[in-house]
Amino acid sequence: MRATIALLPGDGIGPEVTEAAARVLEVVARRFDHDLTLTRHPIGGTALRAGDPPLPDATRAACAAADAVLLGAVGDPEFDHGPSAGRPETGLLQLRKELAVFANLRPARMWPGLEDGGSLKPDRVRGLDMLIVRELTGGLYYGEPRGRTDDGQAAFNTMRYARPEIERIAVVAFESARQRRGLVTSVDKANVLDTSRLWREVVTEVGARYPDVRLEHQYVDSCALLMVTDPQKFDVVVAGNLFGDILSDEAGGLVGSLGLLPSASVGGRGGLFEPVHGSAPDIAGRDIANPVAAIASAAMLLRHALGADEEAGVIERAIGDTLAAGLRTADLLAGASGAAVSCSGMTDAVVERLEQA
Repeated sequence: MRATIALLPGDGIGPEVTEAAARVLEVVARRFDHDLTLTRHPIGGTALRAGDPPLPDATRAACAAADAVLLGAVGDPEFDHGPSAGRPETGLLQLRKELAVFANLRPARMWPGLEDGGSLKPDRVRGLDMLIVRELTGGLYYGEPRGRTDDGQAAFNTMRYARPEIERIAVVAFESARQRRGLVTSVDKANVLDTSRLWREVVTEVGARYPDVRLEHQYVDSCALLMVTDPQKFDVVVAGNLFGDILSDEAGGLVGSLGLLPSASVGGRGGLFEPVHGSAPDIAGRDIANPVAAIASAAMLLRHALGADEEAGVIERAIGDTLAAGLRTADLLAGASGAAVSCSGMTDAVVERLEQA
């Protein structure tokens, strides 16, 4: 297999975890005799500090030409108070739209041995395995009109969804459920929002095409409660852009850390793969970030963009074996005894298991 992967390290801990994922990809390529070309390009605050927009034209072109894109993180407090066009996050939103990736797959699984690491009782989360399917290119984050009034004293955003946008993300959710446990939970706020009423109507229509998959509807507030009181009831959760963003971060609390959650944005050209966590500027450069989410995102890249299921499985088993051996980055200790391993140390351990596989 030959493929080009555009690496966008980004801001904060992004460069550290991206290099961890790149090391893993290089080992897999060597073990499986693949020819993977990894190219690095700026985005977000890194690009802004160089005098470029948050998504430079050269980065845009490189991502469009690549077989897949692996992103570290974007976000920098230095640019928090500027106009939208000059914020790092704008580059990510533009990239998602440029690649036309409308479906964000966010798996949340409880790795054996980590059941005691979260805030929930171990029996609540043991064996947890859910997939959040988030619509990525519509809704409140992209709706128009948006902005502030002329006097600057009010601001507004528009939540908008069209039937085709809802239908295509629902299809992704139902097809995913067919490969899992056959349950789709659709999240909305249909008792208040007109967009949610259309959402529920369309998802129900799509569900009728999948008699082998059970569909249930949940208001977003009820769903958020159930995720912490009965998380094992969920299989595939499908939600709009805003609700999916919030609920997938809540899933990080279920499994013990956002540092464990990978994601795949698919449906367009190649795909965009990134850890769910942010740039965490407070720990950047200290070699203490958890690289697991980025490494697992690389596994999702192999599976969803390059069709390399076996290689993806090898990476995921290496992650599982490393965690089962007791290695923990600082975010996974949660006050427990034991010494934390560094970002590079955790990466070394995963790479060692890959080389021994």
